[in-house]
Amino acid sequence: MLVKNFIKSNNNREIAFVRSFYDGKLKKLPGVVFLSGFRSDMEGTKALALEKFFISEKRDFLRFDYSGHGASSGNFSDLCLSDWLEDSIAVIEQLTEGPQILVGSSMGGWISLLLAEKIPQKIKGIVGIATAPDFTEDGFWKNFSIKQRKQLNEIGYVDLPTAYDNEPYRITKKLIEDGRKHLIFGKKKLYDFPVRLLQGTNDADVKIEVPLKLLEEISCPDLRLTLVKGADHSFSSKNCLEIITDSIAAVSK
Repeated sequence: MLVKNFIKSNNNREIAFVRSFYDGKLKKLPGVVFLSGFRSDMEGTKALALEKFFISEKRDFLRFDYSGHGASSGNFSDLCLSDWLEDSIAVIEQLTEGPQILVGSSMGGWISLLLAEKIPQKIKGIVGIATAPDFTEDGFWKNFSIKQRKQLNEIGYVDLPTAYDNEPYRITKKLIEDGRKHLIFGKKKLYDFPVRLLQGTNDADVKIEVPLKLLEEISCPDLRLTLVKGADHSFSSKNCLEIITDSIAAVSK
């Protein structure tokens, strides 16, 4: 059964989701939850391809839009990582049964690692695709010029051009300051479940050093990093999609 609907977050935001689920008698493997990236939505190539695959496998699959993204309510510029983490917790707690496999793309990978601390009982395994922890600090703030930092402090935002949209991304002071509450590098991460990190060598947004650093800091029963030569940040070619589904299968055992 495929369900498209909305749930309410704790702050009364409407979170759009699409869920495919099956009768309890058919459930043998944990469900899969897809967490998209920064300014992305649940209609992306990876989310739709994975949904199609898991429908054919008769396996529960859930995709959703963070508040301020896609079909969910809220103004993106008013929101921050804490809001999107809260959305993710609400979706998982309200719409899934038992431990899930989290598949996090870019920012979704960061949120997946934060969920491992917040709701570990709901997680069977994590597959991080071009995982981008701490990007608000290491990707935005540290690369801002003196002029941009001054503008951020004085008017509360900086507009950055992006290859992913005709309109610039508005990066707010709230986003940067809130991101500092959730930084994970430099902290040991102990998990009771398997983790897979997938990374393309041609990723212009997340450098190979990021998953290598995660490899050093994560401690869990089964941790593996897969580097795919030539793959970019989208990680959505046919070969990459097969690697994602194989990785999900590996952490589902």
